[in-house]
This record gives sequence, C-alpha cells and structure tokens, in this order.
Amino acid sequence: MKRVLIANRGEIAVRVIRACRKAGIESVLAVSAADRESLGALIADDVVCVGPAPSQKSYLNMPALVAAALGKGCDAVHPGYGFLSENAAFARMVADNGLAYIGPPADVIELMGSKVAARECAQQAGLPVPPGTGRILGAAKAEAFAREHGFPVLVKASAGGGGRGMRQVHAMADLAGAVQAAAAEAEAAFGDAAVFVERLVERARHIEVQVFADGQGNVVHMGERECSVQRRYQKLIEEAPSPILQPRERAEICTAAVNLARHVGYVGAGTVEFIYDENQAQFYFLEMNTRIQVEHPVTEMVSGIDLVALQLSVAAGHALGLRQQDIALQGHAIECRINAEDPEHGFRPSPGRLMRWDAPKGAGVRVDSHCFSGYLIAPHYDSLIAKIIVHADDREKAITRMETSLAALRAEGVTTTAPMHRAIMRHNDYRSGAIHTKWIEMEFLPAWRAK
Repeated sequence: MKRVLIANRGEIAVRVIRACRKAGIESVLAVSAADRESLGALIADDVVCVGPAPSQKSYLNMPALVAAALGKGCDAVHPGYGFLSENAAFARMVADNGLAYIGPPADVIELMGSKVAARECAQQAGLPVPPGTGRILGAAKAEAFAREHGFPVLVKASAGGGGRGMRQVHAMADLAGAVQAAAAEAEAAFGDAAVFVERLVERARHIEVQVFADGQGNVVHMGERECSVQRRYQKLIEEAPSPILQPRERAEICTAAVNLARHVGYVGAGTVEFIYDENQAQFYFLEMNTRIQVEHPVTEMVSGIDLVALQLSVAAGHALGLRQQDIALQGHAIECRINAEDPEHGFRPSPGRLMRWDAPKGAGVRVDSHCFSGYLIAPHYDSLIAKIIVHADDREKAITRMETSLAALRAEGVTTTAPMHRAIMRHNDYRSGAIHTKWIEMEFLPAWRAK
C-alpha cells in the first residue's frame, strides 16, 4: 500500500492523514468545494475535489470518489466514519475497481447493517439479545409482541443508525403511530421502511467493545468503552474502562464481542455494542459498527495501540501481529466530543468563523481536531469540531484532568458544548458513575438549564 484516498473530512481525515504519514504512505484527501481550505487539505500529500458542498454531491458521491482514487493513482480507500463508512455498495465498488477497502468485506458490512440480520447472527454466535420481533412492515406484529412482553418497547429501523427511525413506546395506544413514524423516518433516511420491536431496557448503560481481526484467523479485543452519556442516542462522552463492570462481566462481554467478530468473518477495526441492564446485571447485543469509531482514541490511550495504523497494516495484507495476551490496558481515559452547538438553546448549530482556537495541552491530554484560528465552520456538515481525550492512572484523576483541559480550551467566534461538558465533569452523578443513557435528558439538562 503506497497511496490512500481518504473519503472523508474533518478531524478523522486529519487523523488518517497523520497515520499514513507515520506509516510512509502517501495520502490523497477527497474534499468538497467547501473544504478546499480545510486543515486536512493543507496537510495531505495531495487533494482532489469531488464535488460541491452538499454531501450528496461530494462525500456521498460514490462514482466520484472511486474515480478520484483511480485518477490519483491510489491503491486503497479509507472511509473514516460517517458518510459511506458503513455502505456495503461503496465497499463493493471500491473492491470491484481493484482498490483495497480499508475496512471489512462488503458482505459483512451488509450483514451487520441490517439490525434484524445482525440480531440473528449474534444469537447464532451465542450472544444474548433482548426479546424482539423480526423485520416488520406494519403495526400488527408489534402489537402482538407488546401484548406478550409488555411495555415499554423500542421501535427501531432495521437499517441505518444514529438514532433515526427509533421510538420509545410506553402504551398500546401509541404503538401503531410510533411504528408508522419510525418507518417513515427510516424510509427517508435509509431507503428502507422496515422496522422491528424489542423490549426496552430503561435506565440502561451503553457499553461497547473494540475488536480487531486480520482475516487470517486472528481476532482480539482491546477492552470496553462506556458510552452512556448521550443525548437522543448520540454519544457525548466516552470512557474506558466502564466504571460499572465487574471483572467477570468484563471478561464475558469482551469474549462475546470476539465470538461475534469471528462468527461473521470480520476484518479490520470494529465495535460490538451492548446495552447493560444494571438491575439484572445482564448485557444484551445491540449492534455492530463496521468502521473505526469516533471514540477510538479512548481505546488507544488505555492500550497504547494505534488503531488507524493497524487498519492500514491489515488492509495491506499483513497479519495482526497481536495476541490477546499481548494487550495490556492501563489507567483510565475519557473523551468529550466538542460540537459547535448551543446546548442552552436546544443544541442549535453554531456555524461561523473561529476567531481564536487554542486547544489544551499537557501530559495525558490529546486533542483530535481539524480546527485552527480563522477556520470557517461550514453549516453543511456534522457540528463536531474536536475531541478532547485525557488519560490518567484512575478515573478520578482522569475526570480532574478533563475538567482542567476543558477550562483551558479557547474557542471564540462560535458557541460550543465545552461549558456543558465541564458541568458534567463536576456533577456528582457522573463522578460517582451513576449514569445511564437517558441521564442527560432526564436529569442533567433540566437542572443545568434551570440554573
């Protein structure tokens, strides 16, 4: 592998460019017209414009991206996260044109992209799943399931993710409408109106396991991350290890993730996500993300393993070179996603020009960002502008280090979520680990906004 097209933007594009440089690989960044002056465009070895600002005409334009890779003499494509990173058709198109796709095979992406099919695979691999229906297109089976299992239930789109096509339902009178609304949203977002229903675990924890496989029979995990601090199914803060898991549970959940990766013939970096019922001390399979995660630096900080470098190596055909016993996890890491949004006004997007950008520095502090003073945050894309990651000997010290780092951040010209993250770090519930996936919406935000 000598030359890689990076089919993405923002901080993950910068992250991959730097990994390529470290590995002696040339990077070619695909950009939209709006990103010609981005940090990624400034530091990549080569740049190619693949279309105008709208994503559908640039970062989601599969023929343009493949043509750019071929035209620039690339031998591989890295999809990053988001955009086309879990699109089986794109992975297949890349491979069909003689390029290496830096990710799992298209068939595996397709299999795991269907939540119903993924549930079935998980069951075959011996993973526990919440009680649920198969793929449905109407309310009748949903109502029958609810009569048998009771409420609350969760209606979920069979395809896609990101919280779209999901509805919580607490009463039979609301179920048919929720199925209809979820199906309509799923159709608009993913082109597939199918949904399914499963029992809702209230006050659940969200725990995920980083796995890696080389396609040569080697599969390992790099521990778990807790991602329970989220809003509308979008993660805000991630940490490793989870403050709630006991050693036996940790071993079980990580082994389950490895078993699933091996069962489906996985290759590359992947994440197996679980919900954890704290009252029952029981975890259930949720889904598998067939790409590098936004929160991968958390795992890198506790493991000392460069996951993007490992992606490049495995995609080039090399063996993993790691055994499970070689992976030693140390200390505690936390990541805060900093968005250009106003959390005091419904998380309203705050695009604009960054008049000043000074990122925190220091021992145990890492900032992944594409920002610089004078950078124009465009309104066309996701509002993530930086990830602040800290590492320390234990969780208490990591929280203190994160609070200090957030206080040191200077982002002037736009509104960011950094003040909210500082308040979370100071909150007794977070510091004690008494969080769940609805904690932000049900408990933190109402009290914070009232102050």
